[in-house]
Amino acid sequence: MRVVLDTNVVVSAFLWFGPPRRLLEAAVAGSILLFTSEPLLAELETVLPRRRLQRRFAIAELAPTDLITRYRQLADLVEPIEMSPVILADPDDDDVLACAVAAEADYIVSGDRDLLSLGSFRGIPIVTPAEMTGLLESGL
Repeated sequence: MRVVLDTNVVVSAFLWFGPPRRLLEAAVAGSILLFTSEPLLAELETVLPRRRLQRRFAIAELAPTDLITRYRQLADLVEPIEMSPVILADPDDDDVLACAVAAEADYIVSGDRDLLSLGSFRGIPIVTPAEMTGLLESGL
């Protein structure tokens, strides 16, 4: 199963427990294939230094550069497609959509309301981490 994780899910997967972490574990186990793009990795690099995350990095005994390195090793890199803006309120969300189309993803996983409100994009369902883990646990 081909999956694109939104940046908020990637951060949660590495720094907290719960459904996002289970998705990361599924990727490590080979149950799902993760895909990302340079724009999504660039967004990750800008999000990680935020002060509110520093305590979680200390608890996880992980540096922001370690997280990016691990994610680069785990996710396959694709060149995002060129497309017209879809989510005008947050152009970074369009990077997720462009990556998913280029990756021929089966699912986009996000906690972002703007993305989730679409329901799907070009036939790719957009689900929460909890919904995705539920799909995996049901054997999909």
